[in-house]
Amino acid sequence: MILARLQTDTGEIRCVYRGEDGAWYRLSGTSLLEPGEPTGVRQYEGTLLAPVDPVCIYGIGMNDRDHAAEIGRPVPEEPVVFMKAPSALQHPEQPIRLPQPDQTEAVDFEAELAVVIGRRARDLTREEALLHVAGFTCANDVSARNWQGPRGGGQFCRAKTFDTFCPLGPVLVTPESLRDPGDLPVISRVNGETMQSGSTRNQIFDVPELLHRLSQDTTLEPGTVVLTGTPPGVGWARSPERFLRPGDIVEVEIPRIGILSNPVLGPDEIPGQG
Repeated sequence: MILARLQTDTGEIRCVYRGEDGAWYRLSGTSLLEPGEPTGVRQYEGTLLAPVDPVCIYGIGMNDRDHAAEIGRPVPEEPVVFMKAPSALQHPEQPIRLPQPDQTEAVDFEAELAVVIGRRARDLTREEALLHVAGFTCANDVSARNWQGPRGGGQFCRAKTFDTFCPLGPVLVTPESLRDPGDLPVISRVNGETMQSGSTRNQIFDVPELLHRLSQDTTLEPGTVVLTGTPPGVGWARSPERFLRPGDIVEVEIPRIGILSNPVLGPDEIPGQG
């Protein structure tokens, strides 16, 4: 099933599912973590929101063999885990806001498959991992590259946590509809030009393995989001480097999920005023 959150003109948030006719219909639940039942009631209007308000966001670095190679790093023997603050969340079609130049001028895009935890999970086996997943969505793990070196103290968190640096969406696809998260194309485009084109087949640690490892002696609460790693083609690995600029449009596409699109604004730019 394809699920989404819509915000109406009056500010109400509706949980909806896509019908066979392509229209949105209301769910009885108030959260996509507990969506309730289909009601058959058509939802005629609303703006797409990120499918979840994350309680926690884990990121996995260098989880694609070709991406590790393009940045000159060996294939990791353990998942490279970092965290993004939930305050970095951004909705579909809403702007990625570039920080002030004294913070960074090296803002990069990273297309990723995101996993949303639906049931509290701890000490999961590989075999039971997907039973705790509410669904899958697209993510853009936006990164300030200068903060991933000495300025960040050797940690990734600051580089990943500026406001708007975690677009999610546009929808949530439930596990029974997606079937195999280990065989999905992952694509990014900037202004229509394809920058990344990879597949989750190339991941070093697949989704069940990531959830197994992350949950050992650690509780993954409902609403936890796991970004599973990006394919090659990121901006800072290109020659010349290609960082995000005001006016860009960034798209992340996973064909069985959809396209997550976000414009890019300068730090003081007002939306709608170029």
